[in-house]
Amino acid sequence: MRIVSICPSNTEVVDYLGLTSSLVGVDDFSDYPEEVHTLPKLGPDLSIDMDKVEALQPDLILASLSVPGMEKNIEELNKRNLPYIVTNPQSFEDIADDLLTVGKACGIEEKAVEMQKEFHEKINLLKEAANKTDHSPELYWEWWPKPVFTPGKINWLTELSRLAGAQNVYRDVDLASIQTDWEDVYKRNPDYICLAWVGVRREKVNPKVVTKRNGWNNLQAVMNDRILVLEEDLYCRPSPRLLEGALKLGKILHPQQFGSITFTT
Repeated sequence: MRIVSICPSNTEVVDYLGLTSSLVGVDDFSDYPEEVHTLPKLGPDLSIDMDKVEALQPDLILASLSVPGMEKNIEELNKRNLPYIVTNPQSFEDIADDLLTVGKACGIEEKAVEMQKEFHEKINLLKEAANKTDHSPELYWEWWPKPVFTPGKINWLTELSRLAGAQNVYRDVDLASIQTDWEDVYKRNPDYICLAWVGVRREKVNPKVVTKRNGWNNLQAVMNDRILVLEEDLYCRPSPRLLEGALKLGKILHPQQFGSITFTT
């Protein structure tokens, strides 16, 4: 098959299913696995060049609605009568379902069932480790600093936090994404600050910006030097690689319980 992916998380689903060699084009932000770097780039995921997509003569296009604004890609695919499926995962179970959906569409249903089972087994390993911890630190996740955006209850990072033996400090807000402010974060006084700015590489994130915020030097996380600068691609994309992110975070927070676990996505 000739597969085109126009969203990084879908590109990573394709890789998890062992179909990377079938990819013939990806969006500009798809950077994993390494092999996709040599493929034709089709534009940013919010403004895909559909002429380039059509010229690749794909058998299947993997579209997404995981980011607001992607709807116009779907409209254009329909207008051109191009073959596609859409994913919109908000949870680990949604990602597991997408593995099967994509696998079926690509004619490898049996392999997809196996990979879905493996995905669930890895989740269970993390759950077992998390259940052995004696405390669950409160995490403040920062997707963007100005204005402040953070994940709420209906988001994979709330689930990922639990799998790493912790809690999202905004788990009480029944939204996927919350625009809040520094004062509200200060009131919640998290144990850890997790900086994973969407679209920004880890080396470009300066943790010192946190200490310049009014009163934040008095936060538990700052006083205890618990500001984590995390990889955007392991935490901000709803793909199987979230497992890798959860394990990495678990090893930081609870090295004794998570230290012996090893797996790759």
